[in-house]
Amino acid sequence: MALYLLFESASGYALFHAYGIDEIGQSVDAVRASVLDLQRFGKAVKLAGFSPFSSAVDALNQCNAISEGIMTDELRNFLELNLPKVKEGKKAKYSLGVMEPKVGSHISEATRIPCQSNEFVQELLRGVRLHFDKFIDQLKASDLEKAQLGLGHSYSRAKVKFNVNRVDNMVIQAIFLLDTLDKDINSFSMRVREWYSWHFPELVKIVNDNYLYAKIAKFVVNKSDLAEKDIPALADLIGDEDKAKEIVEAAKASMGQDLSPVDLINVQQFAQRVMNLSEYRKKLYEYLVTKMNDIAPNLTSLIGEVVGARLISHAGSLSNLAKCPASTLQILGAEKALFRALKTRGNTPKYGLIFHSSFIGRASPKNKGRMARYLANKCSIASRIDCYSELNTSIFGQKLREQVEERLDFYDKGVAPRKNLDVMKAAIEGITSAVSEDGDGNEKSDLPAKKSKKKKSKAEAGGEEMDIDKPAAVEDEPQTEKKKKKKKHKLEEPKDVGMATEEVNDDAKQDETPKKKKKKNREASEEVEPKTATEGKKKKKKKIQN
Repeated sequence: MALYLLFESASGYALFHAYGIDEIGQSVDAVRASVLDLQRFGKAVKLAGFSPFSSAVDALNQCNAISEGIMTDELRNFLELNLPKVKEGKKAKYSLGVMEPKVGSHISEATRIPCQSNEFVQELLRGVRLHFDKFIDQLKASDLEKAQLGLGHSYSRAKVKFNVNRVDNMVIQAIFLLDTLDKDINSFSMRVREWYSWHFPELVKIVNDNYLYAKIAKFVVNKSDLAEKDIPALADLIGDEDKAKEIVEAAKASMGQDLSPVDLINVQQFAQRVMNLSEYRKKLYEYLVTKMNDIAPNLTSLIGEVVGARLISHAGSLSNLAKCPASTLQILGAEKALFRALKTRGNTPKYGLIFHSSFIGRASPKNKGRMARYLANKCSIASRIDCYSELNTSIFGQKLREQVEERLDFYDKGVAPRKNLDVMKAAIEGITSAVSEDGDGNEKSDLPAKKSKKKKSKAEAGGEEMDIDKPAAVEDEPQTEKKKKKKKHKLEEPKDVGMATEEVNDDAKQDETPKKKKKKNREASEEVEPKTATEGKKKKKKKIQN
């Protein structure tokens, strides 16, 4: 069987015919040895066809398609032109060697050309790549290097490019910085407390918050200067007048030592730095909240900004998190405990980073594992919606959060939760109504869409006939029972079709309101029902007499 080799270069597609394989030998080692020798390799492999790319943009598109395992129309046309044609109903007497197995499977599915991608083919393609500029006369080695460099830069740039508003890398950096700031602020606050306690040790017991302590240390500076006139200013800082009075009283009878003015200035400056860091931490948290609402609104509304950001940062990106199954997401962050449990054959961990969610804390000890599994399932759904959905909405996250709340109630009180199908239907209805309000306020979205389209098309096609036939059904002479049953079904159709027919016939009958038409339909149905009943009795009597 003949072997053709498909080589995707930076300058275009090339097809080689490996007809002299017998001279090299079928072993991989023999091919590997012959690759370096151009004279020997050139006898075994010949160029069968070459199709250059039209532009740099075309080269980038083809490269992206190959990397994703997709066969483009240009590649298909190139293969059909240069490969021998196969008659219908017969197998091909050749095979195509490709570097990427995904591309080979797509080619074989679309064109029924048998493809192979083994170690032998890869060694041959390695030789083709090494001597590619020698096979094409007009292609110089320098030109090929420039094409490879340009395509490499554009390919890398295209991979990095995405929606600026949905850059999950910013969230990863923000959550890392937030954790670092928390550690730094705690250590600096402890240093301020220890330093200032030499001067005013009683203040530690009165004020517990680190930020407030730094504020008061900067305000008081020297405890001997505190007086009753400073109570209103202290009350504004603390928010409690009693504590302000307590601080003033403690300063009068303090056991701390006196500090020099230079030492007090240093303490004051350090306290100001701690305050600045605390304020910057608040701003960074607000930034993280806004970014998480832009990038992963559903995950944020389900599990919170901080826990969601930690999950994304631990997975590496939102797309990586979306690819994780729920079982992996459940123990994300507890890898050491997992492998230790596997090594010692102990109990595996039930939760990782999702333990910081409020749902796990609210669950009873025996239900914490169940709750973690259920919450990981919902987080996996929310992350996939955020990653692959084009609509930036948090409706699914809110509905998923409601489901988790219902599951908590089910574990605690035994209240049966709603079905997942009903909740998802409600979420889809909410999204469609929101989209219709944004786009066209007058148009109402009906779900499911397929059923509504079918109903509307039927109503529009037969709406006028149905409205005309309804009064005629009452006035007509008695007919057979089958026809009357059909008319009954027409009169007792669903309200949706009735409304659709009324909308169609508004132009023809403007004077009549929808309420009047509904009354007419009811009266018509009431008139038809007794007639059919009496006629049935008459027919039964006739049968008995006969």
